[in-house]
This record gives sequence, structure tokens and C-alpha cells, in this order.
Amino acid sequence: MTPTEVFLRLVHGVADGDYASLPGLYAEQTDVRHPMAPGGDHPLLSRDALREHFGGTGPRVAQAIRFTPDNVRVHETADPEVIVAEFEYAGTRTADGASFRVPCVFVLRVRDGQIVESRDYVDHVAMARARGTLDQVFAAAREPRGPVAAS
Repeated sequence: MTPTEVFLRLVHGVADGDYASLPGLYAEQTDVRHPMAPGGDHPLLSRDALREHFGGTGPRVAQAIRFTPDNVRVHETADPEVIVAEFEYAGTRTADGASFRVPCVFVLRVRDGQIVESRDYVDHVAMARARGTLDQVFAAAREPRGPVAAS
């Protein structure tokens, strides 16, 4: 699969709640980060870590909201393995039917049809508002973060 095809399977799989198949889109050893996460970035470095991530967060998200990827724009780069994808998750909150839009930008490196590196920039406040979990996000943001690693 091309990087664009892998990306589309990923975002549609998340939206469709197909959490069991999502780890298969990633290489056994990968590097997935959420640099803008309010509680700090907790890298997911293996397919097993992603299996645990999707198994834990996926069902909770699916209970709270229904959504689809929208306004998808994929930008190819000079590196054939790397794409930058801009999109929104658009949907409704199951509790009251309120609509929402969550802007996202993913930077993916796909090698041999699997994600080997991903930087997922998501509007976490908008997602928390959609899910009804703003208090938890604000609490996580108040917690001190660990030391900043030198690059």
C-alpha cells in the first residue's frame, strides 16, 4: 500500500471502530507520537503498544462519539515514504447529538506498506469537548511534565 492508502485505512478504521485491525497498519517496531497531548507525549514504539492503545482508548471513544474523516488533504513530500495529511474528524456526540469538528494533521512515514513513524497533531481540546472529557484533559495538562529531552 502507498502512504496515502495506509493513512486512509487508518483514519477510516479509527472512525469505523475497527480497532482490532489498526495495529496491523504499523511496523513491529514503530515510533508514534502525539506531541500536542495535554498530558505529555507518551511514545508508542511497538505494534503491541499500539494494540494496547487502540484496545484501551478506542472503545471509550466509540461509546461517546460517532465520526468520520472529512476535508482530507494529503500532501506528498520529496521523500516517497513521507506524507502530511490534513483532515478533520467530523461527527456527533452520542449523548445529545451535538455536532463537532476536530482538526488534525498527521505526518506519516510508511515503509513497505506499514507505518514506521507517525506524528499525530490533534486538537485535543476539541476532541475532549466532543467526548465530554474536558475536565480530565485539563487535569492532565496541569500535571508537571518530565524533563525535556535534548534533540
